[in-house]
Amino acid sequence: VSMDKERAWCPRAGCETICSVNSNGSGGSPGPVHCPNCSTDFCSNCREPWHNGTCTNLPLGIPFDNDHIKCCPMCSVPIEKDEGCAQMMCKRCKHVFCWYCLASLDDDFLLRHYDKGPCKNKLGHSRASVIWHRTQVIGIFAGFGLLLLVASPLLLLAAPCIVCCKCRVCGSSRLDQEGANPEDTST
Repeated sequence: VSMDKERAWCPRAGCETICSVNSNGSGGSPGPVHCPNCSTDFCSNCREPWHNGTCTNLPLGIPFDNDHIKCCPMCSVPIEKDEGCAQMMCKRCKHVFCWYCLASLDDDFLLRHYDKGPCKNKLGHSRASVIWHRTQVIGIFAGFGLLLLVASPLLLLAAPCIVCCKCRVCGSSRLDQEGANPEDTST
């Protein structure tokens, strides 16, 4: 609901009703939203009580400090960086991105983004730490590949035994159960 522009939570404490936001078609200007449960009217843009005007007259809260607060490039939620490395993950949409250039790092398992370009050597970790991370990632992928390589012949050898084995509980084999016709069993 929080990411849908056509719906909004009622801002009144304890109401928890999902309200339909009507697009008034007047160039995206905010309009009133009426909660059917508690009859509260609030602004479709800022979710404050309806104020018969634009939201530019309202205080915007804490001003952004571009060194410490930036918005997620996917969902535009403000994120504060007080310490740590430059690889950020949005708590809301789980998007992974670079703090400095806001580039997506979702598919960058080896952190190659910080090897070249404007963010070179800005990750915030030592070179040894980055190499150790890359070694672990490659080791995990190699381990899964080796496991598949070893397990596939064993599965091929075990498949006939699994398909044709007799059930020790009921005394019948799978082939007997699959081959039995329901019409043949009636007497």
